[in-house]
Amino acid sequence: MSPVGQLRCQVLVVGCGPAGGELARGLARHQVDVLLVDRLPDLRRAAFSSAAMPIGAIEQFGLPAELVASRWNGWQLHGPAGGRWRWQAERPLGVVLDFGALRQWLAAECVGWGGSLRLATQALACGPDQERMVTKLRQADGRSLEVTSDWVVDASGQQRSLIGEPAPEADPLVCGLGAEWLIEIPLSTWQHWSERLSFFLGSDWMPQGYGWVFPMEPGRLKLGVCRLEGEKPGSRPGASALGPWMERLLQRCGLEEARVIDRHGGRIRSSVGRRDRHRRGRLLALGDGISTANLLGGEGIRHAMTSGRLLVDPLRQALAGSPARLNGYPARLRQELGWRWGLSGRLARRTWLGLVDQRADRRLERLLRGLQQTSRAEDLSALLFDYRFERYGLKALPYLLGWR
Repeated sequence: MSPVGQLRCQVLVVGCGPAGGELARGLARHQVDVLLVDRLPDLRRAAFSSAAMPIGAIEQFGLPAELVASRWNGWQLHGPAGGRWRWQAERPLGVVLDFGALRQWLAAECVGWGGSLRLATQALACGPDQERMVTKLRQADGRSLEVTSDWVVDASGQQRSLIGEPAPEADPLVCGLGAEWLIEIPLSTWQHWSERLSFFLGSDWMPQGYGWVFPMEPGRLKLGVCRLEGEKPGSRPGASALGPWMERLLQRCGLEEARVIDRHGGRIRSSVGRRDRHRRGRLLALGDGISTANLLGGEGIRHAMTSGRLLVDPLRQALAGSPARLNGYPARLRQELGWRWGLSGRLARRTWLGLVDQRADRRLERLLRGLQQTSRAEDLSALLFDYRFERYGLKALPYLLGWR
């Protein structure tokens, strides 16, 4: 490796996703000397995220309008055996973000408030050096870089590049493999899919998972599938394994003539109990690295950004000489996300991993019919984004918990 360069900062954040970007911009706003690094040369690349969120999240995180690809006010669920159910509200319920634009905006916010950014830079290892941390990085040209910092934050996502894997015997990871295509279609076809989120549920659509079609800007859609499985050491199929299911979804939706303008995919690995290690000395973790993602609906952006935002103040206090303030961070995060967030992981494992045959499809279809009779579009949003399971009482919970 080429000669080593040297940098110093107060906080090194590895990974410019929603978690790392939100933390870095928050620290920079408080005049913390923060360095944000990401292995990608372009933050618009590998933008795998369905990026749907409720409308309130825009104001909650102060996101600008230019990050919004589309707004939606309805749901369309395609179930087993060709069943289809629709719900529509009179007002917008949520948005679909341009995920690449979100990452770029967070990075620009960090730099704009005085932070530093280095792209095409991969973190290799870190370790203590007296009262500080030394992190070894590799740049795109092969040169190495050593960063000395007071604290290091691993925001590298499910890779957990620095914090390492959680103990499997304590809380095994559930793994999801997803693929997503950005497609271009005639405006008349796009209008059929606009203003609603469409999901495809049942073992004939995707065993142990689901598919989706989300509207982007006029003339473009996101089409994807995700499949969950228990973590299998040594078994890591790539997103290309889902290619035949993507082609099948495209054809069944009547979109086979669409032009595919981008293909991307990724993995999500999350523990159900969410007791991942948040800290190792002066190394911290957040976002997908501490299992903030919602496995039930595949949503991760809001929770990742929440984990980054909540870490800003405890980390500032640690820099000011009170590192013990970081000890309460895991409990504060669980409190902020709520008990329903924890329950969603257990429901996801029961719901998706059991969706493998016609018997499971029939249970799912009964639930969908029940939701159609008793729910509005707003109620469905509360169920899928806020995990308001209890409002459906004994009718839905036994299904979700696998009791029938």
